[in-house]
This record gives sequence, C-alpha cells and structure tokens, in this order.
Amino acid sequence: MGRVFVAGSINMDVVATAERHPRIGETVAGEAVLYFPGGKGANQAVASAKLGARTTLVGRLGSDAFGQELRTFLAAQGVDLTFVKDTAGTHSGTAIITIADADNTIVVVPGANAQVDADDVAGPSLAKGDVAVSQFEIPLPTIAAFFKRARAAGATTILNPAPAKQADTALLDLVDVLILNETELGFLTGTELSDSDAPARFAEAARNLAQGKIVCVTLGRRGVLALVEGEPLLVAGREVKAVDTTGAGDCFVGALASQFASGKPLRDALAYANVAASICVQRMGAAPSMPTAKEVEDVLDA
Repeated sequence: MGRVFVAGSINMDVVATAERHPRIGETVAGEAVLYFPGGKGANQAVASAKLGARTTLVGRLGSDAFGQELRTFLAAQGVDLTFVKDTAGTHSGTAIITIADADNTIVVVPGANAQVDADDVAGPSLAKGDVAVSQFEIPLPTIAAFFKRARAAGATTILNPAPAKQADTALLDLVDVLILNETELGFLTGTELSDSDAPARFAEAARNLAQGKIVCVTLGRRGVLALVEGEPLLVAGREVKAVDTTGAGDCFVGALASQFASGKPLRDALAYANVAASICVQRMGAAPSMPTAKEVEDVLDA
C-alpha cells in the first residue's frame, strides 16, 4: 500500500457565522466566532489520514499560538509532521471565513505558508505507488520541485489548483490527476461556466487541460465528472443537508488520494471521495469535519 504526501498550507480558520453575507460597505450582526484548524494542505492530509492512508504533511507553521494549536491538532489526527517546520518571525497561515446559509466567503493570509520552498519538499523520500498532492496555497515553484521529485520516484501526482491562479504549462505537465471545481476550471480555461451547466460543457472545457492527465471536475451535490483519455466519466453525488461547505473540496482530494494509495480503480475512488465529501459538509469546520473510513464505509454499505 502506498503512502500519501501532501505539500501545502496549514491555517487557522477564524469563522464568523451570520444569517446572510454583508454587501460591500455593509455591516451585519454575526451569530458566533469559531476557530477551526484548516488550510488546504492540512485539510487534505487530515482527510487522507482519517481514511486510513499513511499520510505525511510538508509545510510551515508560524511562531505563534495558532502554530502550536495546529501542530497538536494535526498530530492527534494521525498526520506525520516530520516535515512541518516552525518558522520564526512570521505568523501561521490564517483564513477569515464568513458562513451564511451554508455558503462561505474566505480571505486567506498566507503567513508561513508563503515561505514553503524547494528545500522543504526535498526532505520526504517518495517511492513508486506513493501519491504526491499539492494545491495553490504555497508557492508554485515549490509545487513544481515537489512534483518533479515525485515523478522521478514513480509516484502519482495530484494537483488541486485552488485558489485559482495562472500556472505555466511546465507545472501542469507534471500533473497526473487534476482536481478542480467549475470556478477553477473556468478560470484556467478562460471559459464562462456555471454549476448548472450540462456535464458535456464541463467535459469540453476540461479537454483543454487534459493533455495526458485525468481531469476531475467536482460539481458539489451533482457529483464529479472525470475526463479519462478524452472520455467523460460521470459519478453521481449524494443529496444531503449541507451545514458548512468549507472543506468539501479538500475532503474529496484527500479521499481520492487515499484510495489511489491503496490501489483502488478510478470509478471506485471517485464514488468513495463523493461519499466522504457529503459527510464533511454536514459538519462545521474544515479539518475537524473530515470523516473516518468507518463512516464512509457505513454509507457505502447502506
């Protein structure tokens, strides 16, 4: 069984809940302030670890109270933190999140995440059968260095290009599996897309990014559309009452990585990741909402 290595961000999420989102220039009364461990790298690593994969996180924390809390939490989830460094003179990554009616807005302040570099990702020793995962909350040259090492070792590379930003072809060429939502797909392909578009429209846009890789477009409650060797594969979602969608995409990525590491075929891995994400959105918080393998298996059995 392979291992999962996640190079990415580690944040403390400061969450304000309210009845509705404020308009520009407006102040609304909130209901609660909550603190949750988060960051796309940490979320994906926790999801993978709780679903049974041996998971190592590569990243940085600041020299602050948030950093100490985050390290304690991640260790308790079974994530290997050997390659998570404490960085003097800077704060840990912080996300300011507003949640209203289960939808969220997020402002991320990178802090120590912006200092994750090529030397950091040179530490782990990857091997054939392992899975290397990253996202766009650490510097892109660092991701490229990480994926080059993974490719050389025969590991599978998974990129979640979020939050969306322009990436050069050289980085995308190092990716085996690209996982993104319709907003990120639209940004990277210069296409106007809506979550209500027909699957064929997403498949058409995804072909612009494929070039030998698998492209997975997450569609929320509608499921996921995967483009494999130019052919679309649609796996239906699961209808649930969402409470907080903040970590859903990260849960999907971590779950898919865990299944690839255990050698599961693509369709089974997609169905598994869909179920994991559907459990995640029924809870508050990002990393703390990730389900266990037993929870996912209970739903699949039912």
